[in-house]
Amino acid sequence: MAPNLGETWVYESLVSAVPGLDLSDRAALLTQFVVFEAIVLTVAAVYDLWTAVPAGTAAIVVAVAGSWLMLTFSRTVRRLQPPRTYRRLLFGSSIELALSVLAFVLFVTYLFVVDPRDGGSLLTELLGPEPPVIAVVLLLLVTWDVIYRIGACWWATVVGFWRALRHDFDRETTAKLTRLDALNVAFAGVQVAMVPFVLGHPVLVAAVVGHLFAVVVVSIATVALQRRAIDGGE
Repeated sequence: MAPNLGETWVYESLVSAVPGLDLSDRAALLTQFVVFEAIVLTVAAVYDLWTAVPAGTAAIVVAVAGSWLMLTFSRTVRRLQPPRTYRRLLFGSSIELALSVLAFVLFVTYLFVVDPRDGGSLLTELLGPEPPVIAVVLLLLVTWDVIYRIGACWWATVVGFWRALRHDFDRETTAKLTRLDALNVAFAGVQVAMVPFVLGHPVLVAAVVGHLFAVVVVSIATVALQRRAIDGGE
């Protein structure tokens, strides 16, 4: 059964709106990886940018992992049917999209304005001194894919903490929600795969590692609150 409007990520709403597209989760994730990886390899072959392929592949893997997280997270939440206020805040507010747009604007500003002033440039490191337009477009597209999923991960983490403050659940439901919080931590950990490709850019390293640290701290606090609520009710 299709999810109710307002109880899906923006990502899910866009995919479900494509006419005639009805793929299983596994097929959708595989298609996402294969299509993007094929485009990366094609651009690398045309413009001799093979050195950029490892970074591109790592970013695609992170994006696909983020898609899996979003699908798993949303469907589990809808199956558990927690309070409507939580579901509407998580999905209906589209805050994850707003956070992602802000983060993407900051990244583009860094990439084209701040980074070149430091005497180096991630853009030229990946795509050469005269980056092909198509390669730049692809870089920004894949980057947006990753950033949007990072935004969703962070928003799910924050709303999970709010959920733990506002609502109490039975032991079984709490265990399932705790596993969802652990998924956020796992995905934040997967993002570290991009760090080797930005080691010369402390701002980007700090952003990725800082996000992982923040997700871990908030998730631990969420789990502690949920378990304390159970222990206090017994």
